[in-house]
Amino acid sequence: VKKLLIIAVLAIASSASATDWKNVVLIDQACAAKAKANPDAHTRSCAIQCSKSGYGILTEKGEYLKFDQAGNEQAAKLLAGTDKKDHLRVNVQGQEKDGAISVTSLSF
Repeated sequence: VKKLLIIAVLAIASSASATDWKNVVLIDQACAAKAKANPDAHTRSCAIQCSKSGYGILTEKGEYLKFDQAGNEQAAKLLAGTDKKDHLRVNVQGQEKDGAISVTSLSF
């Protein structure tokens, strides 16, 4: 019984572990679908202008994963503090559940 309990706890802990997405496209939700053809051409100014739709990433597979509120706030600060014009590639750490990421870390 103890072994089963330990295995169950480890399984739960591993499913709740953080995931890293490296060099993925940061994009606002409003532009995600139309920018899939050439996401690196999506501009910082557009991302800032469309901030109310929320932010997320396009994975290597072209899947859009939206950010939680904390991730949206981090993305807005990151975009405001850079002079990048496009090629908005980021590294994200967080937990993905049901197509959304609870962001713990976000950086260019």
